[in-house]
Amino acid sequence: MTAKLGVVGAGGGGAAATSVLGSALPSAEITVFEKSRGVCGRAAARRRNGIVYEYGANYLSDAGGRVSELVTGELDDRLVEVDGPVWTFNADGEISRGGSDGERRWTYEDGITRLAKHLLGRSGAVVNRETRVVDINYEDDWRLTTADGEEHGPFGALLLNPPAPQTADLLSETGRASADRLGEAAQEVEYHTGWTAVLGYDFALDLPYYGLANVDGEHPVSWIGREEKKPGHVPARRSVLIVQASPEWASARYEDAPEENVTDLAEHAARIVGDRRLATPDWTDHQGWRYAFAAGSVDDEPLGEAAQDGIYVTGDWVAEESRLDAAIRHGL
Repeated sequence: MTAKLGVVGAGGGGAAATSVLGSALPSAEITVFEKSRGVCGRAAARRRNGIVYEYGANYLSDAGGRVSELVTGELDDRLVEVDGPVWTFNADGEISRGGSDGERRWTYEDGITRLAKHLLGRSGAVVNRETRVVDINYEDDWRLTTADGEEHGPFGALLLNPPAPQTADLLSETGRASADRLGEAAQEVEYHTGWTAVLGYDFALDLPYYGLANVDGEHPVSWIGREEKKPGHVPARRSVLIVQASPEWASARYEDAPEENVTDLAEHAARIVGDRRLATPDWTDHQGWRYAFAAGSVDDEPLGEAAQDGIYVTGDWVAEESRLDAAIRHGL
């Protein structure tokens, strides 16, 4: 009998797990349900007039082990290495040379989402994009209901990849006590809010670093990255800054007018970098995430109980790390 498996969410961890399932169970029918148009979750990329920019997770770290071997081996098509070190800055915006000059960082010429596309492509799974799952229930097997009212299934097992609060909404009154208990546990996991300003300039920057990371958590900005340091992303004589706010700033300003938020973050970037031109970008973009990354994790007991009934989960609230390489490793 052919195994039928359902995957909710095509983030990094979900894509990696789907890839493993496809290899381990080549005859299985795997169906992925992704609410967005793109894949790879918060590791997201957009395109604008020949420019590629990554406004969520900015790169994949070389953490060694299976993930690095896979990325530089089977998944190396269009893989590029980010050029330049990451330096740091403190609460006063003072920049210091960082300690990660030798660390390797990767992305793809056409954007970090290529990673999830590679993983899903090798799985043989059917990927349904712009398909939001709104309900999960058990009737002899697992079944899903999507926002259009259509029911999908039966599935012998489900893998859930959304953030913990969204997983909790799905695992309620499912017909299986173990799944409901996991939903209750997921509801208790706290999350940080995220907010990113993308700042484009029609001139080149001459700086000795790729990125700047805040080290003390006391500045409104947590990260500044330069997309032109990624081969294939930004044409010559242009610059694109990714300015990500601290969780405290993002939470306080999440509902504010995006234009005001972008202006504020551009001003901060100009002060930190020491270039007043950066306060007035030639074009901008932005993105906010209510559930950007987990501030905690769920206990093992509800995870194990739910797994016995065919419900599995992956994500930063399970892996206990918010980096992209950790999400991929946990999915694998």
